[in-house]
Amino acid sequence: MATPSAHGAASSCQFVNRAALDLIKFSEGFVSVSYPDPVGMPTAGYGHQCRERDCREISALLPLSYASAHQLLVADITRFTKALASYIDSSVTLNDNQWGALVSWAFNVGTESVRNSTLLMRINQHENLGKIVAEELPKWDRVGNTVLPGLVSRRAAEVALFNRPSNRTAHPLCLC
Repeated sequence: MATPSAHGAASSCQFVNRAALDLIKFSEGFVSVSYPDPVGMPTAGYGHQCRERDCREISALLPLSYASAHQLLVADITRFTKALASYIDSSVTLNDNQWGALVSWAFNVGTESVRNSTLLMRINQHENLGKIVAEELPKWDRVGNTVLPGLVSRRAAEVALFNRPSNRTAHPLCLC
């Protein structure tokens, strides 16, 4: 497993850039009330997974406004950035687009899947980042054995964002 940065996992960006935020919002879509996602989890807003079947913990906010859904998304993203920062070795440097693409993927597949992934293992082994992402991200296009067109599109968008040049470092130190 990766070791946190010498400066602590919080040194990585706890947020994502606008391009990544827009990608997540577009991929998740906005729904003002709770609905079951493709794996049956109760979800609301921009992919916020509720802890309770009836989304009781956010029931006072339902139906969600765009603003309240955005606030939930930002809070959710922070959970994924913290996990990702603790999984990626501090010797791996990622720009804000690369970071955002990986956070989008983590947001979609979950932290446990990320932690146990070949993609993460290869990143931490310092293989060519562009090659890793081009080979590994598209594999995450299924729910069970069913390929979902929305996941195929999302992975392609994440690969494109990952490969978009940027001079802003997001990991291991947040210089965005």
